Amino acid sequence: QVQLVESGGGLVQPGGSLRLSCSVSGSIFSNNAMAWYRRAPGKPRELVASITCIGSTNYEASVKGRFTISRDNAKNTVYLQMNSLKPEDTAVYYCNTGLSDYRGSYYPYDYWGQGTSVTVSS
Repeated sequence: QVQLVESGGGLVQPGGSLRLSCSVSGSIFSNNAMAWYRRAPGKPRELVASITCIGSTNYEASVKGRFTISRDNAKNTVYLQMNSLKPEDTAVYYCNTGLSDYRGSYYPYDYWGQGTSVTVSS
């Protein structure tokens, strides 16, 4: 019964910025961790960032300092602000809901939207 709808992707030049949004339906948003994954051409899906129900965040090393994950529980929305974009950030980005443990590890549920495509190219 969980639906995830990603938006905000597009074509951007290196060094540019995008803000991705994910609208979450269902009653579990505020009680669960959220995350952004991405799948680049020819590569497996990878975890980019996660955020717990209380706002603690973790980032994949290559995006740390450039990307910021946030959530607005009142709007049932999770965001990914992406700055200083690089060509290697090109991918389809997916949001996900799941659980985080006390170590900061993220455990995804098997709910996926259609994703939103980000292309970083000059």
